[in-house]
Amino acid sequence: MGSISTDALSGRVIAIAGVGGGLGPLVAAELAAAGATVAGTDRSQETLDALGSELGLPPERWDGSVVDLLDEEAARGWCAALVERFGRVDGLVHLVGGWRGGEPLHESSLEDWDFLHGLLVRTVQHTTRAFHDQIAASGHGRFVLVSAKQAQAPSNTNAAYASAKAAAEAWTLAFADGFEPGGATANIVVVDAILTPRMRAENPDGDFASFTPAEDLAAAIAFLCSDAAAKMNGQRLPLTMR
Repeated sequence: MGSISTDALSGRVIAIAGVGGGLGPLVAAELAAAGATVAGTDRSQETLDALGSELGLPPERWDGSVVDLLDEEAARGWCAALVERFGRVDGLVHLVGGWRGGEPLHESSLEDWDFLHGLLVRTVQHTTRAFHDQIAASGHGRFVLVSAKQAQAPSNTNAAYASAKAAAEAWTLAFADGFEPGGATANIVVVDAILTPRMRAENPDGDFASFTPAEDLAAAIAFLCSDAAAKMNGQRLPLTMR
């Protein structure tokens, strides 16, 4: 999927939950290249400051804030702060991720579920509830969730992860159902696994045939945030081998 035009997101403010991960910087750069003002969260202010310098955006087009998205009031406070600073929020991209698994369902610890439920489900719930009014009121309101094929095709050794991803997808589709036709949208991008530039550099001879390049995923997210995807709502966009 190619990049959208350099002014496709001009004037829009897009928040990124979990911008400091392997995918986040590429998504931030893709959105910024399309003209968006970008605001991201991470657990480390140092990471956010480094990303801000890397993006090279002026202060009026970048905000990096440490926010505990497991705390719903903190998520609401983040949204309120962005509205106070930029006057609006037009979109929210959810990149908060994590994984635990590898053991058979009957042998794995249910602590894995507790951990993944917080990371992959609660953060989706808290951010969508916090940003709902802004997304709904924007003439270009967008929510994008990154998910995994495991949500629809769970394996025995990834039961907790697959269940958490499935719950996050169901919540997103319910979120989409609350928007009027022709208004805001909420969609899901589905991958098997993500190939980041760092992974490619560390293992240049690795077999990543089933992985989705992070650059392609970033381009898909930018597309879903644009007017070109205005008629897509409550959809799963697969970037998988099959």
